[in-house]
Amino acid sequence: MVMTDTEVYEEKQRQKKLKSSITADLIRDQLIQFSKEFKTAWLHLGQNLYPVYKDKLFTAWGFEKFEHYTEGELGVNKETANKLLKTYFFLEQDEPEYLKKEFRDDRDPVQVPSCDALNVLRLARARKELNKEDYAQLKESVFEKGREAAEVRKDLVSLMKERKKVDPDEEREKRNLAAVKKLLSALRSFQKDMEALKLAPAALVEEVNGLMRKLEDEVE
Repeated sequence: MVMTDTEVYEEKQRQKKLKSSITADLIRDQLIQFSKEFKTAWLHLGQNLYPVYKDKLFTAWGFEKFEHYTEGELGVNKETANKLLKTYFFLEQDEPEYLKKEFRDDRDPVQVPSCDALNVLRLARARKELNKEDYAQLKESVFEKGREAAEVRKDLVSLMKERKKVDPDEEREKRNLAAVKKLLSALRSFQKDMEALKLAPAALVEEVNGLMRKLEDEVE
């Protein structure tokens, strides 16, 4: 069956759209993969830097110190290199599941944690103020939700404030000091009124002044 000019045109347009759709889907898939690789590239660097640091391989390459090597050859400053090492070692010791490629591949890019977010989680792990439930909550926000470091750090600070141990003696001392300051303020006001109105005898004024001096010694 011979196609009409209109049908030929429509078929060409359909093929064009199909090709365009396939190209767009391919680009989308590639972007997802590139995004994951971008967020996990530091892992390879941290993993391979570890033996360089541990076994001092940099000395054989003519560098006296580890930071001289990372800064001079890799362009990575000391602070960043240390963060990479510590974060990688943290994962190896405490969260080895994340180091498995399939663990990361099965996640959407938005769920893949950044190095900075993992570093905050590492620091949280060492906080004695936090309990297991607190750490599990932070871990979920990092590994499952892929939250950024600033957000995780904010949650960490909030949890630490909630878990801060209250010393009863310290709290009692704070309340007593506040009461003394309040009384001292009232006496000062009373003293000014007495001196202005000259309603109180000199002996009473002197007693008030003596009491004020004692209270002032307490709050110093």
